[in-house]
Amino acid sequence: MKKLFSQLLILSILFTSCAIVHPGETGVKRKLGKLNEKAYDPGIQLYNPFISTILRLPIRTVNLEVKLPLPSREGLTIQSEISILYRIEKNSGPEVIKNIGMDYEDVVILPVFRSAAADVTSKFYAKDMHSGERARIERNIRDTMMAVLGDKGFVVENVLLKSISLPTGLSAAIEEKLRAEQEAQRMEFTKQKEKLEAERKAIAAEGDKQSAIIAAQGHAEVAKIKAEGQANAIKIEAEARAKGNEMLSKSLTPDILKNNQIEAFKALSNSSNSKVIITDGKTPLLGLPEGGK
Repeated sequence: MKKLFSQLLILSILFTSCAIVHPGETGVKRKLGKLNEKAYDPGIQLYNPFISTILRLPIRTVNLEVKLPLPSREGLTIQSEISILYRIEKNSGPEVIKNIGMDYEDVVILPVFRSAAADVTSKFYAKDMHSGERARIERNIRDTMMAVLGDKGFVVENVLLKSISLPTGLSAAIEEKLRAEQEAQRMEFTKQKEKLEAERKAIAAEGDKQSAIIAAQGHAEVAKIKAEGQANAIKIEAEARAKGNEMLSKSLTPDILKNNQIEAFKALSNSSNSKVIITDGKTPLLGLPEGGK
């Protein structure tokens, strides 16, 4: 019985002298009030439970949600719900515990966040928290926090404005303004569309006009070419006739003309009809039949 009790006592001591560092955590050993500068990886870590203890810190991303009233540039108070995504650098665990302690969220993170958020949002109008400036506000809060917490072993990954509650009157005014801006954008779009349509019609009309002008110029050119062709044909025909007459005139010599007269007289003399031939007295009547004298 005594042996069994001893074994159980030994086992209980072994179990109590083991600490498990879970994934996403880092372990820091504290011995007699002094911190070991080594950061332990996830797994089983042995220590003396009578003089030592293992402190665990998260190195995974932690989502810290905060409800906070925020000031705006015009002096309004905006109710907000914000998420702070942060983590502790693995090798900075011992320094965080040594300089800040295990209550680091209440000691540094939340105070720094409240100060940074108020400082940033006081430079923006309330309506900016509902517009494209929202991302800029989140980024500025994060950068302001990192300027303070970066050297203390913390990494602020992001700051998210999850919900913003504006005063009722202001919310209605912003919604009305947004509707007016959307209507103005719609009218501008319609105006631009009509302008483009008018320009398209003007371009089409100008194109039709140019086509008609080109077609008319083409018809006129065809008519001109046709007229020039006809004129050239008449001119060529007249020149050909003139050339033929000129050649004929050159070919009719006096001897040929006299010979043609004689041939004509012969043809007349062979006719049985009575005839009178009048000449200029110079044309010979050689070779005429006796009956023709």
